[in-house]
Amino acid sequence: MVEAIAMGSLLEELARREAAARERVERLRERLAAEEQTLSRLVVTRQTVEEILGETASPVQRPQTGAGDEPDDHDTAGGNRVAGTGGSPIGVVTVPRWRPGMNSSVLPRAYQDVLEVLADAGGGMRAGKIVAALGLPVEAAKVEGLRSKLKRLVERGWLSEDIPGVFTMTGQVRTRLG
Repeated sequence: MVEAIAMGSLLEELARREAAARERVERLRERLAAEEQTLSRLVVTRQTVEEILGETASPVQRPQTGAGDEPDDHDTAGGNRVAGTGGSPIGVVTVPRWRPGMNSSVLPRAYQDVLEVLADAGGGMRAGKIVAALGLPVEAAKVEGLRSKLKRLVERGWLSEDIPGVFTMTGQVRTRLG
């Protein structure tokens, strides 16, 4: 009989601890969801600011012709060069569209570093692997920031993304760098 009482107390204590652990897990899930939502809002905000800086850096207002238009050579990405007269006072760097005869020296240093990593790799890489190869901490903000740069390089003809999320140098760029 004493064993039955002790066993009952033990089972009650286990049930109490299990309920407490479930509560902690639920609170952690709620906090994780809130943090993921904050991260998502920050990524969208940063992308919006980059778009705004790209639009205000050009001294001439470009016509709105549709969402599918490719960016021209005056589209910009965050960096250090101040735009010309009438442009934004906030520093921006131009990422030019690749053309025959062009080499990576026309790119901002951060973009040159990405091309060097891809050249050394000899094949396609995902953003997280490139971040690690650049010696940066592999955290969501760094990976998403780099992914934005990689997409910009794809748009401008420096890289290709034949497999979603896997970035490679185009043959013409590899030939110029190698």
